[in-house]
Amino acid sequence: MLQLFKITFAVLLLTAIGYAQPVKEHGQLGVKGTQLVDRNGEHVMLRGMSFGWHNFWPRFYNKQAVQWLKDDWNVNVVRAAMGVDADDKCYNSSPKDSKAKIKTVVDGAIESGIYVIIDFHSHNINLKEAKTFFDEMSKEYGDTPNVIYEVFNEPNDESWADVKAYSEEVIKVIRKNDPNNIILVGCPHWDQDINLPAEDPIIGFDNLMYTVHFYAATHGKYLRDRTDAALAKGLPVFISESAGMEATGDGPLDEAEWDNWVNWMEDRGLSWITWSVSDKDETCSVLKKSAKSIGNWKDKDIKESGLKTRAYLRKLNK
Repeated sequence: MLQLFKITFAVLLLTAIGYAQPVKEHGQLGVKGTQLVDRNGEHVMLRGMSFGWHNFWPRFYNKQAVQWLKDDWNVNVVRAAMGVDADDKCYNSSPKDSKAKIKTVVDGAIESGIYVIIDFHSHNINLKEAKTFFDEMSKEYGDTPNVIYEVFNEPNDESWADVKAYSEEVIKVIRKNDPNNIILVGCPHWDQDINLPAEDPIIGFDNLMYTVHFYAATHGKYLRDRTDAALAKGLPVFISESAGMEATGDGPLDEAEWDNWVNWMEDRGLSWITWSVSDKDETCSVLKKSAKSIGNWKDKDIKESGLKTRAYLRKLNK
């Protein structure tokens, strides 16, 4: 009888996870102070996974993979990383195919009842292309509370003045079509210099947040302290990319420092995304070559970084 009870409880638990509807529960997101809040003004945390560059790992850009991440990994958000200017399959070279892949993930997230970040994944300013892209995306999804826009993945050599001016132009385009959904803004030095927008934030728009990226084996307490200082100045922060290895995406995991980061984000109520759903031969790609494109991944298909991320998500996303 006890064994039957355990089995029944496990089935009910999996069913509850599988049919959880974060967007139905929280609805339209907003920003209050430094916090992400739901339609009732209550604090909410998003925790999930970023897909890898769409042009390098397109096989995972399907609705089934989104559903599997929701049901098995317990994500409440995914990030669709559209490669902008990397190769002949990127957005600048192949916009129609690129948009189709991103929309497949966005539509899958909407069907699964979770949130989704549309990420303009580049290290360079592509203002004309970004305005065209986000005009189309915001027209199509502007009345959908699932969607979050990330207008510049990781500026590297650009100054904050350049990133700010670029972001303001793209935000204007989005806000013509979508007055409410969250917009994420990057900062210089691969989203490390969060102190710069803290001193000179974008004004005149609501529901903006600023992104910090960390890789635990490279970035430590100094970046957390810098982010704490930005939060103290009232800057809303979203950790839109993170993981436990070196910033190269490779090398061993620093599990202790990764735990420090997760505990720090939980203490401050910061939403976070882990990089990435891909199968490249590197530590940060959470899947092995054996992983099916459409989910149903077994433990043997998942790398150490993926198993640890899944454990975090299953524990923390209630």
